Amino acid sequence: MKSKSKAPLATLPWIEILVYWLLSFGSHLYSFYHLHRFSKKHEKVLEREYQLEEGLLKGFKRDPSDFEWNFWTEWGRKSLLWSLAGHGIISRFTTVFYPKFRVPALTIYGFLAASSVLGAKGVSVLLVHMALSFSAAQLRKPALSWACNLLLLSTLHFQPLQEIQRRWYNSEEEYYLLLFSIAVCGLRFISFSLEHCWCPAGRGGVTQLCWLLSYTFYHPFFYNGPIITYKDYTEQMQRHEESDRRESAFRYLVFRSGRIILWWCIAEYMIHVMYMHTIQSNETYLEILPPWALGGLALALVQFFYVKYLVLFGFPSMLATLDNLAPPKLPSCVSIMHSFTGMWRHFDEGLYRWLIRYIYVPLGGSQHGAPFKILSTGLAFGFVCFWHGGSDYLQYWAVMNWAGVLVEHGLVSLFASPSIQSTVEQHFSAAMKRRAIAFLCAFSTAMLILSNLVFLGGTHVGRIFWKRVFIQGWSTVAPPMLAFLYCFAQIGLEWTSPPP
Repeated sequence: MKSKSKAPLATLPWIEILVYWLLSFGSHLYSFYHLHRFSKKHEKVLEREYQLEEGLLKGFKRDPSDFEWNFWTEWGRKSLLWSLAGHGIISRFTTVFYPKFRVPALTIYGFLAASSVLGAKGVSVLLVHMALSFSAAQLRKPALSWACNLLLLSTLHFQPLQEIQRRWYNSEEEYYLLLFSIAVCGLRFISFSLEHCWCPAGRGGVTQLCWLLSYTFYHPFFYNGPIITYKDYTEQMQRHEESDRRESAFRYLVFRSGRIILWWCIAEYMIHVMYMHTIQSNETYLEILPPWALGGLALALVQFFYVKYLVLFGFPSMLATLDNLAPPKLPSCVSIMHSFTGMWRHFDEGLYRWLIRYIYVPLGGSQHGAPFKILSTGLAFGFVCFWHGGSDYLQYWAVMNWAGVLVEHGLVSLFASPSIQSTVEQHFSAAMKRRAIAFLCAFSTAMLILSNLVFLGGTHVGRIFWKRVFIQGWSTVAPPMLAFLYCFAQIGLEWTSPPP
């Protein structure tokens, strides 16, 4: 999982790259078209069975089956957009007029905003978790801090406690917001605890507690992330850069807001013309989908997930940037992801950095040989599975990703060995080496998409895709699919590799 600098790849003829672009883009549109046709053909049945909503535009239905999208857009409309806007106003006002009070003001505002939504009882739970984590960290024993914080995260799945917390709220959505907040804050508590254990004794406990409060209740990242480490947060919040020029900040705000609105429109358009989330929940439809529509369903599910997180991370990241923080980069397009390693490194960069810093490197990573690398990578994926809830389908997904990363690293090590490298250098040109890499990446991408389908839809979706593509369609569906994935991989290599 550790990042390494990439070696430049050979440049292919421009006409070849153009063909890859046309085939990649054309296959997306053609498969989406077939999924759209299937959606419209079965619209009446889907509307009756899954209660499609009236669309935002007349004559269109809307697929409301993606819980996460509906949950956050509804909360955004109710209160979160307004509270985030309030954060931006207070941050700007204090930065210009009272810069010394900016951090305390944002901390107080974040605490009040959380209290207004979660209620006194919900915020009290967070404060209890924070107090316990802070107390354990004072002993400066990383193992004890890990044990304490894992125990606190496990309370999210303790049934009697769940029932008590549900009774605090009038709706299930309010309870889910508390769960999401506790889960994300749990990562912050682990970050603070380990950073405190690793740093030499210095500032007093009151100062540390104040910074932990600020880190915990920083409003843009409070409910859903993206994740930033405690070390990065405190260092960046203490910087006093002259980067608050009104004109540049205003241009940035307008430009980024426009992009977020565009991403939101794309996401809404997708669930108006393709009912991929209702289709994936019905095994009968998955079995009768035509091959092109089946491919369109897979692409639509992962592309929607990508666009969704551009929106969910986009607005908080924009506000954090205006606060002079350096938030993680927004997710990279999944259509140019051609490896498990690249997916983890570039989709949720904040979570990736968190896993590297607090799990992978402390457990040995790649610095102490293959056994430590296998162990640290496995425990990193195990933690992600546990953090997401630990369901059966998440366990399959974590194992698939673990295996995928290990196989990719194994192949890289194999081809880097002197004997094989010299053979390749003698018999293959630089362009052919790149084509061979893309060929291997096509298989990796196929497994990556399959693992993402398990994550997004459950084991039944992954099982049916595996059966239809690789068992029943090994001679008819799999070869053209791998050919198109080869084109995707070439575009990904062209897009992400440094120039020679």
